[in-house]
Amino acid sequence: MIPDLREAFNRSFTEKKYHEFLNDLDSKHPGAIQFRVAETPVFVPKSFEKKILDACESIVDIILDSDFKGLTERAIPEKERVPGDDGHPEFIAFDFGLCLNENGQYEPQLIEMQGFPTLFGFQVYYPEVIRKHFNIPENFSQYLNGYNKKTYTELLKRIVIDDHAPENVILLEVKPHEQKTKIDFYSTQDLLGIPIVGLEELKKEGRKLFYEKNGKRIPVERIYNRIIFDDFNHIKDSLGEVVDITQPLDVEWVPHPNWFYRISKFTLPYINHPYVPETFFLNEVSEIPANLDQYVLKPLFSFAGQGVIIDVKLSDIQKIKDPEHWILQKKVHYAEAIKTPDEPVKAEIRIFYFWEKNKKRPVAVCNLARLSKGKMIGVRYNADKDWVGGSVVFFEQ
Repeated sequence: MIPDLREAFNRSFTEKKYHEFLNDLDSKHPGAIQFRVAETPVFVPKSFEKKILDACESIVDIILDSDFKGLTERAIPEKERVPGDDGHPEFIAFDFGLCLNENGQYEPQLIEMQGFPTLFGFQVYYPEVIRKHFNIPENFSQYLNGYNKKTYTELLKRIVIDDHAPENVILLEVKPHEQKTKIDFYSTQDLLGIPIVGLEELKKEGRKLFYEKNGKRIPVERIYNRIIFDDFNHIKDSLGEVVDITQPLDVEWVPHPNWFYRISKFTLPYINHPYVPETFFLNEVSEIPANLDQYVLKPLFSFAGQGVIIDVKLSDIQKIKDPEHWILQKKVHYAEAIKTPDEPVKAEIRIFYFWEKNKKRPVAVCNLARLSKGKMIGVRYNADKDWVGGSVVFFEQ
């Protein structure tokens, strides 16, 4: 997107430097990176950053509206509704495709959003390692709104730990050491000093939770939640008896699990913004568009692109038995914006918003990027390609 920087990066790139970078990246927690890391970051000018943040702030206005919680009540599946959803979402992530408009100008288009954490720890560590191996200009940063590693980490620590002792705040996931995102769990532990606890390790007495460490039972007062019910439901029968976290518990959530559903694909039909593609609940579509090839069909309650139908046919819609659980979204056209030694690459940019207690609004703080040469964006796709995978945006300061 910044031609001179792209040309300079590509000229100086070598496979040797890339593999030295990967080896360095892997050295802190050997074997923990379970996804492909791209050969290049994305360089984004101030003008494009402004467009992305304008769209994000417009959506934040909707989330702040007094009607938002009522509007999104039906987004939460009853079997997965967790009591105590009283505050605001501490974390929001907005995913934008890097697209070209009709005038041939780059613009963001919102793909999805989530009231849920993402790679908040890894995206501190990873860009630092890139800088050691590649020439990244000093006036470019992965952080937004003037944040840097110190202030970002301090904010994340205040939000996750609050006024508790770190040992009483857990990062909770199902079989965390088997997850593809486990490198982020380890990076978060490095940054915040909180323990990683699997749901299968959690103990319950009455409404109180505990985990064991070195033969000692340690109370859990606050949960940094990384459990996605959609993933959990696929494996829960193999776990045996585990704590039912949907029951009333004497614990604080950060973020509360209900926000995963409230701020999600479910919210898209309520947004009217030039950088948000037209979206409808399938059960509210009175007339199926004749140009179905210009739409994608997405299930509301799945994660990481699972179940998405890109090349929609009428027969796909006719097969759906629960149309209230699906959205029909206008297709966006990703720009092949990043030059590589062979075919150009498409990109998706995820903006991290943090919302501190007693603050009126959340704030944009950092990002990640995902690069693709195929129809689907995400680190689980394009595994046989190069110059694709997990990445980061360096924004012009």
